[in-house]
Amino acid sequence: MGRWLRDLSASSVVDAIRGLTPPGRLGLDPGRLADYRARCPDPDPVADLRRIQGGGGRFVIPGDPEWPSQLDDLGDGRPVGLWVRGSGSLRLLALRSVAMVGARACTAYGAHVAGELAAQLAERGWVVVSGAAYGIDAAAHRGTLAVGGATIGVLACGVDVAYPPGNAELIRRISEQGLVISELPPGVHPNRFRFVLRNRVIAALTRGTVVVEAAVRSGALSTARRARDLNRHTMGVAGPVTSALSAGVHALIRSGAATLVTDAAEIGELIGAIGDDLAPYRSGPVLPRDLLEPPVARVLEAVPAAAGGAPVDAVAREAGLPPDEVRQRLYELASLGYVERSGAHWRLMRGR
Repeated sequence: MGRWLRDLSASSVVDAIRGLTPPGRLGLDPGRLADYRARCPDPDPVADLRRIQGGGGRFVIPGDPEWPSQLDDLGDGRPVGLWVRGSGSLRLLALRSVAMVGARACTAYGAHVAGELAAQLAERGWVVVSGAAYGIDAAAHRGTLAVGGATIGVLACGVDVAYPPGNAELIRRISEQGLVISELPPGVHPNRFRFVLRNRVIAALTRGTVVVEAAVRSGALSTARRARDLNRHTMGVAGPVTSALSAGVHALIRSGAATLVTDAAEIGELIGAIGDDLAPYRSGPVLPRDLLEPPVARVLEAVPAAAGGAPVDAVAREAGLPPDEVRQRLYELASLGYVERSGAHWRLMRGR
């Protein structure tokens, strides 16, 4: 369908399928053409538009001011249009967005991490995009909503269909605080294929995809693969090595198909503006011993740990410094509580 619409108008494609014009340009075999003709009478675009407008929604197509141009990266697989419910601008919200996906039957660890990451991203001004499903999707949406952030739910059904039913209230809140979108018309219910189809929209709409938890055969990995194929950043959150729900993520990271991330700062560094969204440098705590000047630190390292200690000359040989300088440094270290003198010998203070 995408290939036809690249060359023909939508009305020309419909007329060719219905037999109103010669179908030769479509290049369809008679069997497939018969399948399309059998389905063609069902759509009622006027009723669909009336239905979506009655629910406060709209239909956005390529070329509209609200159309996110990054979806054009899908080529012939680009959606014909998107049904949108919510007051925000889809194009503007998608400009600084990140996808978060994962297992539906997630662990408590996965739900906690997804919620925390989503909240941190929202507080940094990112729009979190997910599929409004159970598990990681729901945790990501809830984490964003909890801190007053904007989130986009990409559905595998009509935007007026609450699926899964247990997330009906969540989907309503998403539409109020963000957007609910779908390429399927109002009233359409999901099936397995539509979930896979939906994943390409999530991957293309955002700057990158974070996989929080996913088994080896998880559907969330299809979103990650789509993101990688579209040259979007693909990121993964490590989990327990004993968890089957993290095995798929670990495989992505191990193969180099995903970058390990642990917080929103690291995600922002990958998908944000160059030089503007750098994650802080991570290091261990600074200890008082780390602040010693190099000659003083060398002398301290040369003082033996044995209870008997060592004379100044032995410490000087070990440190590679003149004895007079070593003697001065030893007294400095003694005043700081690192060493003590015992007769003619110097030794480390206990606990140092």
